[in-house]
Amino acid sequence: MHHNQHILKENLSHSETESSEDDQDAPPQMDMSWSTITAPAGSGSGGGTRAGLFRTPISGGVQSATSAHGLPRPALAVRNLMEQARFAHLCTVMSRMHHRREGYPFGSLVDFAPDSTGHPIFSFSPLAIHTRNLLADPRCTLVVQIPGWSGLSNARVTLFGDVYPLPEDQQEWAHKQYIAKHQQGPSQQWGNFYYFRMQNISDIYFIGGFGTVAWVDVKEYETLQPDKIAVDGGEQYLKELNAIFSKPLKKLLSSETEVDDAALISIDSKGTDIRVRQGAQFNIQRISFDEGQSVETLEEAKAALRKLIHKGKVYNLQK
Repeated sequence: MHHNQHILKENLSHSETESSEDDQDAPPQMDMSWSTITAPAGSGSGGGTRAGLFRTPISGGVQSATSAHGLPRPALAVRNLMEQARFAHLCTVMSRMHHRREGYPFGSLVDFAPDSTGHPIFSFSPLAIHTRNLLADPRCTLVVQIPGWSGLSNARVTLFGDVYPLPEDQQEWAHKQYIAKHQQGPSQQWGNFYYFRMQNISDIYFIGGFGTVAWVDVKEYETLQPDKIAVDGGEQYLKELNAIFSKPLKKLLSSETEVDDAALISIDSKGTDIRVRQGAQFNIQRISFDEGQSVETLEEAKAALRKLIHKGKVYNLQK
């Protein structure tokens, strides 16, 4: 047995403490479709028509989105998603400690930080049910949703893997990864928490929300560098971009049907995902930057969005 597992196991009380972290996630139904939106090109150098994607849940199957829409390839999309999300659903296997629940999956909501190879690092309390479960059986899945989640037309990924406590000499390193991601340590006193890592990722299942459904190659995922804008462009970038572009985008997207609200919820080098509200209904719209333009910085993102808005009308073909 791993030394740290031994220490933690000795410290765990065997009481049947219930956790408030029990959380259920909707099944990943794939009832959605996409339709194309084109905006006429202005006098810019791009030429041709601009295409975007509009997703909405409907009954029926999924049509495949094409590469024409400037989406990152699935492995990179997952890597970007892992950078931009802060929370996830962790599903562990209930241990023998829990009698009648033994062997059932246990879902809990956790925060995490990816390391440089995209492996998630966690900060767990020794008293949490998921911590006890992992010490008995390291197998788990982690379900990560795009920030600003608003329904089954949104991107999400499931990582299958094995989570172990990090050795004593890596605890400080893990803490630094955490601070970099969350700008703060774990919500409770750091002394009560212990850092774990998904040491092995065995499989990655990605639902991109644009008709993209893929098993992602783990080695490709581990070796890819995420888009710089996705790493840097956390809540602060999106807050700043929304302050400038939320109203113009709302106006742009209202050309065919009235849109009540538009907010950028994620950004990568090729485009941005915008959450569109019409009354009580939310949909996600993908707007691609100009072909051949790779956005890396906040200033480049502002310039690319200004260009798109300057070009004018977006024809929303969703009826």
